[in-house]
Amino acid sequence: MTLDDKDRAILNRMQDDLPLTSNPYAAVAEGLGLSETELLERLTRLKEDRVITRFGPFFDAAAMGGAFCLCAMAVPTENFETVLTKVNAHPEVAHNYERTHRLNMWFVLATETPEGIEAAADAIERETGIDVLRFPKLQEFFIGFRVAA
Repeated sequence: MTLDDKDRAILNRMQDDLPLTSNPYAAVAEGLGLSETELLERLTRLKEDRVITRFGPFFDAAAMGGAFCLCAMAVPTENFETVLTKVNAHPEVAHNYERTHRLNMWFVLATETPEGIEAAADAIERETGIDVLRFPKLQEFFIGFRVAA
């Protein structure tokens, strides 16, 4: 899929805060010179085409009593897609990355309780037969991550 200038503007804008109004998409659309309908149609297409995989707020799970944990797995190359599908089926998996070393799958678990991390990681281990290494967050860093489209 090729992104046009409107798609790029939408992707760049949607990484900022949504206005706290009863119609936030209408306000964003107006700022981009689009109708609300066009904005929502384009966001839907971008998600369907997997340009974006999720759209939603980022919550500080730990501040709400939950937990985050960085996890890694050493997945045999021939099983990578199968394991990826199983791991990503868990709603606790926030994002998942492939790496080019022995620990080739890295993902973040976000749960409502600290105990949820162990439960989710244990379930993934049972389903895949592969150890899930857990690297709990020791210190919070805010990096303001944005990706320019």
